[in-house]
Amino acid sequence: MSNNEVPELRELVGWGRRDEDYPILLERCNFWAGVRNENNKLIAFGYVCGMGLEHGYMKDIIVHPENQGQGIGVDLVKELLRESERFGLSIVTVTYEESNTNFYKTCGFKLGSSGV
Repeated sequence: MSNNEVPELRELVGWGRRDEDYPILLERCNFWAGVRNENNKLIAFGYVCGMGLEHGYMKDIIVHPENQGQGIGVDLVKELLRESERFGLSIVTVTYEESNTNFYKTCGFKLGSSGV
């Protein structure tokens, strides 16, 4: 994966590019997954980070705006969860905007509450 692909995808969904994070993030996270279209263009990305013990944290689930609503994001998250299990993570958490609640429920997450 080239260093500019994820920042470009982040920008397309309205997030800051964070160019300085790549490739460092790809090297330091536990694992990551990407989805490419028929033209080999990155259209979805996400990763799991943490200490690599029992708990991981899923971050930056991004799907290109033209590909949203097609199940790509759900498939991506479910694959990250399967990889988490293979990696030995029995707990995976994610923080999201309230408008994405149904998406994460569809992916198999159970809602919980906590304080900051």
